[in-house]
Amino acid sequence: MYPRLSDLINDLFGTHIILPIQSYGFFLALAFVTGTWLLYKELDRKEKQGLLKPSKKKILKGKPASAADLAITFIVSLLVGYKIGGMILDYSLFAKDPQDFILSMKGSWWIGILFAAAYTYYIYYTKNKNKLEEPVWKEVTVHAREQAMPVLFIAVLGGIIGSKIFNWFEYWDEFLRDPLDSILSFSGMNFYGGLIAAFVAAIYYGHRQNINWKNLSDAAAPGLILAYGIGRIGCHVAGDGDWGIVNTSPKPGWLNFIPDWLWAYNYPHNIINEGVLIPGCTGLHCHQLAQPVFPTPVYETMMAVVIFIILWSLRKRIKIPGVLFSIYLMFNGVERLLIEKIRVNARYDLLGMSVTQAEVISTLIFITGLSLFIVLCLKYKKKTSL
Repeated sequence: MYPRLSDLINDLFGTHIILPIQSYGFFLALAFVTGTWLLYKELDRKEKQGLLKPSKKKILKGKPASAADLAITFIVSLLVGYKIGGMILDYSLFAKDPQDFILSMKGSWWIGILFAAAYTYYIYYTKNKNKLEEPVWKEVTVHAREQAMPVLFIAVLGGIIGSKIFNWFEYWDEFLRDPLDSILSFSGMNFYGGLIAAFVAAIYYGHRQNINWKNLSDAAAPGLILAYGIGRIGCHVAGDGDWGIVNTSPKPGWLNFIPDWLWAYNYPHNIINEGVLIPGCTGLHCHQLAQPVFPTPVYETMMAVVIFIILWSLRKRIKIPGVLFSIYLMFNGVERLLIEKIRVNARYDLLGMSVTQAEVISTLIFITGLSLFIVLCLKYKKKTSL
């Protein structure tokens, strides 16, 4: 496993560099960029088809920088500069554990002050250079594609909050043992909690920008599932504990064409230091699982790619707004239900059955997708028959 991106680079090229970029974070960023780009392309296509209309908004031109603006700019840039200075002056500590460093009080005040002063002056100079004697309101056109980044940003912010809240409920005992660590930690994310909260946040923002929720959902569906698959690559590469149950069964003969690690894997050098010590290993990540497990993140990535190809091929053929998203929900629910059978997760007793939180939510998501599909198709049939 490669907890940090530099671990992979060093293994491939025999180098000894240290980069403060964790593998999971890298793939998460890649997933965000991919999802944004696909959403941008789809929103642009739908606007050209006339399914979405550009919106108008007014902006104030020629207003000089106010004292309040400069004060806020100085404070925010001071904090950013303080952290950046600490990263530069104590790079080895930052590279060793970037998450812990960011959440710590470590930094450099003098670099922070210099950075804040320079950036605040830049804002002051820029604002005053373009100021007018009388600031005027101008109406500008905002195309649907230009909303891709704000929509994704709002969705990610809502998704992070939702995933943390759902994870707290799923592992309530752990949350009660150390609530502060659970709140501040970058780990402990629940996919479905994030998906639900992200959907609500994105639809609300889209409504405020006069973007129909059905078209917005359809535009986002292919990117959502592909971004999910890319994120799962990060889970596997880092070895973050999101793996399957123990698998000591011999690989079936009909699967001889796949590598052994794709059938059962013990995640050496995993980032959470789970398992037993690796003989002769020194460093931060020297553990591997005592028994091999199903590498479920890889399976989910494969299924996500297949679902993406299906959705991408259907997106221009389906004429009923919202149907593509309903198909995505059904695929999503089935995919997660299947993987939960061999995945490690907390289990609960529900009506005499032992289930996971993800199994319950994925079932509800499938039912929601199926219901939405039926309702939208019936409405469309009724509308066209009039």
